[in-house]
Amino acid sequence: MNIRYFLRNYPTACLGAIIVLVFIVTALGAEQLAPHDPNWVTPRDSVRPPDSEYIFGADHNGRDILSRVIYGARISLLISMSSVTVGLIFGVSLGALAGWNSKYELVIMRLVDMMLSFPGLITALAIVAILGSGIENVIAANMAYQIPMFARLTHGLVLSTKPNTYIMAARSVGLSDFHTLFRHIMPNILGPIVVQGSLLIPDAIMTTSALSFLGLGVSPPTAEWGGMLQDGIKWFRLAPHVMLFPGGCLMLTVLGFNLLGDGLRQWLDPQLRIN
Repeated sequence: MNIRYFLRNYPTACLGAIIVLVFIVTALGAEQLAPHDPNWVTPRDSVRPPDSEYIFGADHNGRDILSRVIYGARISLLISMSSVTVGLIFGVSLGALAGWNSKYELVIMRLVDMMLSFPGLITALAIVAILGSGIENVIAANMAYQIPMFARLTHGLVLSTKPNTYIMAARSVGLSDFHTLFRHIMPNILGPIVVQGSLLIPDAIMTTSALSFLGLGVSPPTAEWGGMLQDGIKWFRLAPHVMLFPGGCLMLTVLGFNLLGDGLRQWLDPQLRIN
């Protein structure tokens, strides 16, 4: 398999990968790419339309929207990657333990069911309302939804893999539960977990933006796409660019991750893979 193979058989996934790569490079290189200080206020440039100096225009405080969009990508990357990574570690561990050892299954999975009974955004709102706004609390709010998602998926995958002959053979020769679980089961169920992670990243970005839009997420004046939308909603009729550019970047990034996740699902699933 090479790049030409993926371009021919998974064009939408390649498009998603390009969008995600641009998003990551933009977030990591914000200092070098941003033309202005994202928090520098210039009242005389309030709601200035796009031009050669302000490519995306300026907001109601005269701050460069392009620079704020670039730095907002860094905040979205930090929160989404951190929450998904920690959620994956804890969720997969709990799900694997519940699927392998029936003694813990009832307690763990009932807790997971209870957590999944609440909509993700409602759970995030409740956590942020209790803990307060801030990046760390937004990460915790995202994790509260992602941990049970990973746990439920891993639990089902472990249960479906346990009856296989090679697992029974590993147990019959006296291999420890830990060795059997992490050496023989986990590598064979890693594909769906990776796909789940790639699809939960845009969910984390949307949740973060929703919390900031409601005034409960990242504290101003830190640049974040949802907060930028909230700041610009009062000025949309006069200067639509204050919402169009951050909203468009948010939509494009989420689309890129979704396209990439769907492509990974097709490639990693032998029944869906294109030969």
